[in-house]
Amino acid sequence: MRLPSITLAAALTLTATGLVGAAPAQAHRPSPPPQPTPTSYGTGGAVSSVDATASRVGRDVLARGGNAADAAVAMAATLGVTEPYSAGIGGGGYFVFYDAKKRKVSTIDGRETAPAGITPDAFIDPATGQPYRFSPELVSSGVAVGVPGTVATWDAALKRFGKRSLARSLAPAIEVARKGFPVDQTFRSQTLDNKARFAAFPDTAALFLPGGDAPQVGTTFRNADLARTYAAIAQRGPRAFYQGALAGEIAETVQAPPKDPASALPAPPGSMTTDDLASYRVRHQAPSKVSYRGHDVYSMAPSSSGGTTVGEALNILENYRLRGGSGTAQSLHLFLEASAHAFADRNAYVGDPAFVDVPTKTLLSQRFADSRACVIDPTKAAVRPVAPGALDGRGCGTAARTEKPDTENVSTTHLSVVDKWGNAVAYTLTIEQTGGSGITVPGRGFLLNNELTDFSTVYDANDPNRIQPGKRPRSSMAPTIVVDGGKVKYVLGSPGGATIITTVLQILVNRIDLGMTLPEAVAAPRASSRNAPTTPAEPSFIEAYGAALAPYQQRLVPSGDAFTSAAEIGAAATIEVGRRGTMIAAAEPVRRGGGTGLVVRPHRGR
Repeated sequence: MRLPSITLAAALTLTATGLVGAAPAQAHRPSPPPQPTPTSYGTGGAVSSVDATASRVGRDVLARGGNAADAAVAMAATLGVTEPYSAGIGGGGYFVFYDAKKRKVSTIDGRETAPAGITPDAFIDPATGQPYRFSPELVSSGVAVGVPGTVATWDAALKRFGKRSLARSLAPAIEVARKGFPVDQTFRSQTLDNKARFAAFPDTAALFLPGGDAPQVGTTFRNADLARTYAAIAQRGPRAFYQGALAGEIAETVQAPPKDPASALPAPPGSMTTDDLASYRVRHQAPSKVSYRGHDVYSMAPSSSGGTTVGEALNILENYRLRGGSGTAQSLHLFLEASAHAFADRNAYVGDPAFVDVPTKTLLSQRFADSRACVIDPTKAAVRPVAPGALDGRGCGTAARTEKPDTENVSTTHLSVVDKWGNAVAYTLTIEQTGGSGITVPGRGFLLNNELTDFSTVYDANDPNRIQPGKRPRSSMAPTIVVDGGKVKYVLGSPGGATIITTVLQILVNRIDLGMTLPEAVAAPRASSRNAPTTPAEPSFIEAYGAALAPYQQRLVPSGDAFTSAAEIGAAATIEVGRRGTMIAAAEPVRRGGGTGLVVRPHRGR
């Protein structure tokens, strides 16, 4: 069943009719949430995301003649409605596009930036002279909010790669926001996980905690304020967001978070101004690229560390023959070791290249990877944290650096698209942790990010990820497109903070080396080795492989995060293209409630 369409004219008249300005509401009669379809096979184009509604929107755009960029923007806007705690116009992300005609991969860096007025002591509580506690003070604050890049990314992607206007691409999301969508268990659980934070901000509580409780499963959640905001952007373009009344409201909200006076949450103010918003620009830059087992693997170069870290780990693994069956345990051991060593280099060398001399070319070189592989013992795990590699790439040299705690959070969302012409998009977007800062711009229907917590929280002048005005915080987002023989082979990515890197890496190893199908590679249990003394792993991974990895002295511990009880690692959305144009759209079957992969023309069999 396709979602009802909405014309641009209808979308833009919503404000005038008053329908968009109505208060958000829930239907009294519960209805079943849309059922996920994790895997589909067929032709004519494919989409994959964590959300059934967003995937259906993307599939319909492709079916009606839109290309991969058009579908990706329409899906992303819809995710801003249905997945508001993971993404939205209050955040940013990275957009990777493959042009089938030109056989070229391009990227858009839409990462949030630090305001011009930010100072090295921004994360220090002036009342105590000590750093704010990371949670709840820093994560739920104006000082953690970066200048959003999502609207600028959508506009740039459509102008550079798309066939449709921004207004037309926003129309399906406006309709979903206005009419609403059925609440599922994931939405309710994420709301309850953030209930205390959301309750501290009256506008957030009114939207997401009506009557003081999270929306019940099966009720219809409407966001009329967001529909109105989208309609304004559809009518006036990005300037409706980055200039004028809305920009002023964003800046005011950041500088003076509208908090319930009775709440004990401090909500420290930030320094963002309307000038920060008006001066925001995306970056168009070359992708990261490595060759792995004959495939060209493209992803995001810094300011994201995703492409360089996944790329370096793959280059390290080029030194070994990985295989499934009886070789699975050693293959997983090598995967964990390659990841740990690549993370050491990420933490030591990667930051925003506009501010830091990032050795991207070296980190992606096979020579450097070989120098890292030679310190890996194929039979025994290294004592972690391991030291970063020496950048001269000679022998088995290492450098002396101190590991810093990783504060990147586990939320975010990803979508993958391939159209009938062979163009592809891998797009990862975020507002940082689940629920972002917890601060809703009053009357506008969207949450602001808390991305600046991705900077190192303790300022160090030698740290490539230190906070600086106008700088993009280091990210782990790794939207990835794999090309084989000049044509798209795989499109993939995942949410999960720093575990994004290991999730993308493990899916590639599972599919290319261990003989799994793409749906099997996505569903397989995961572990995330990030150069810490122990490796977080899903309980199912420990159950399946813990005993086999014990002789390698791999120290596995159950995964989980500080904000929820979830033990899941990632929530991938992937596509594979066969030699004759057949496509497999494979999303998560279980994680985050199950995702949805759809194709334009389904095949009944594989």
